[in-house]
Amino acid sequence: MSYQVLARKWRPQTFTDLVGQEHVSQTLKNAIDGGRVAHAFLFTGARGVGKTSSARILAKALNCEEGLSVEPCNHCSACLEITEGNSVDVFEIDGASNTGVDDIRELRDNIKYLPSRSRYKIFIIDEVHMLTTNAFNALLKTLEEPPAHVKFIFATTEPHKVPITILSRCQRFDFKRIALPRIVSRLRYIVDQEGVSVSDEALTIVARKGDGSMRDSLTTLDQVLAFCGEQVSDEEVTALLGVVDRRLILDAARAVFERDLRGVLELVARVDSFGYNMRQFCQELIDLFRAVAIIQAVGDAQGLLDLSEAELAELAGLAKTQNPGELQRHLTLLLKAEGEMGQASFPRLVLEMALMKMATLRPAVPVQELLQRIAALEGGAPPAARPAQLAAAERTAAAPRPQAPVAQAAPSGAAPRPAAAPAPQAPRPAPQAAPAGPPVGSGDLWGSLVRFIKGKKPMLGSLLEQVYPVRVTPQSLELGCLAGSYELMQVQDNAKQAELRALAGEHFGGNPTLKVVALDAVPSNAAPSLSEKKSLEDAERAATLRREAEEHPLVTAAVELFDGEIAEVTEIKTKP
Repeated sequence: MSYQVLARKWRPQTFTDLVGQEHVSQTLKNAIDGGRVAHAFLFTGARGVGKTSSARILAKALNCEEGLSVEPCNHCSACLEITEGNSVDVFEIDGASNTGVDDIRELRDNIKYLPSRSRYKIFIIDEVHMLTTNAFNALLKTLEEPPAHVKFIFATTEPHKVPITILSRCQRFDFKRIALPRIVSRLRYIVDQEGVSVSDEALTIVARKGDGSMRDSLTTLDQVLAFCGEQVSDEEVTALLGVVDRRLILDAARAVFERDLRGVLELVARVDSFGYNMRQFCQELIDLFRAVAIIQAVGDAQGLLDLSEAELAELAGLAKTQNPGELQRHLTLLLKAEGEMGQASFPRLVLEMALMKMATLRPAVPVQELLQRIAALEGGAPPAARPAQLAAAERTAAAPRPQAPVAQAAPSGAAPRPAAAPAPQAPRPAPQAAPAGPPVGSGDLWGSLVRFIKGKKPMLGSLLEQVYPVRVTPQSLELGCLAGSYELMQVQDNAKQAELRALAGEHFGGNPTLKVVALDAVPSNAAPSLSEKKSLEDAERAATLRREAEEHPLVTAAVELFDGEIAEVTEIKTKP
């Protein structure tokens, strides 16, 4: 005898065997028991949840030779023929293959004949939504007023494609996706009957692969048994099915919660070495963080999550230590990363950056608390949130600052002035630009000359700011430019040299000489160009401003209060 797969061998034969669809089985049993069996039924739901099995059980219950019963005997010839699929009075029609109007017309012609042996002639049409519009129209009248000996049972995974005229003539039953614990329980019963040794963790992986479908779960279990034999290990199941090991996901969550950057990166490397799909791993992480958030919100999430009791207990321990706002921020980052990984050339990099950001995420401060702290700062009173930090800031503010040396000494007999509490310093005014053309001999001959020329000829002055002053005196100018540079080409122009000599003579007096040299490198003994000098001064000014801001007591207090950092310091320009 050929091997029979588990999905067929353990197919439900009674309403009691139907797992996870008690609302359907109880309604049908009550209808049979009360003699209120409709002439047409529509079973809808996902794949592998028991629609066709329920149709066969209902057909056996209606045609059982031992009488109309809520549970078929499964021993009489009528029940056995329906189970084997060769009953002459129960027709199982594939709607995907018999879609035309001619097939429905043939069916309609056969309806008027009485059943050969059974009580009812039953038509089971699977995937009924595949019928054409003309086929549905040909079935309408017969479906509305069929003979007393005819029953219709339709099954479909896409009820929205069935015309409303058909839906209104049927009793509709929506089959649910089967919960994970129910599938695991059924798989445990089957493997015990088959004499197979397998752990609950492996069965949970198989059931999760089925995604709420009992048939898919049994098909997966068949594959596992073919690979592992009668001794099934968790590692073999994980390797065979290509699913992400649940322990890796839990380790990733713990590493994020513990802010372990190295652990996060090592875990991503392990996922990559195992050959797991990075996007699938990210999706599994999203499911885990969602489960933690739900457990944290409602406490008992037994009916809300497809998790085993052991997994629920483990996630409940994680949920107790986390902040709800932080979990939502983690989920936001993971969802964004999952969307980016669909188009990314380097999905591992996207996942690593997301997990690193999650592990280094600063705790969020509630808006109300921030407003209270700001109000406390504006009013001068320390907020209650962080009294120790603000008290330290006040002590720093009260400490006297070292005074700059004064030019004139105070009289010897004068009493020293009492030290006043330092007031918040006003922003320093921007340095005023030096007047153009300072007196010759002031020590800044080149700078004064360039400012003078820029006032007369702005374009020439801007060009000279990029030139190196090798040697500058009132009588001679020796200027250097890097070989091959644009500045060298411009300064070597005869017209510009004549213009430069004329302006230098006007500024210094006399008739200074001019020499332009090409430099292979920046000269070490020459002064920097004015543009370089300005850049150095700006950098030094920015460093000074940042240092003063970091040392300011109010800024220090604000950083402590908000647990922040100084990102940028901008000088406030005061009006003269």
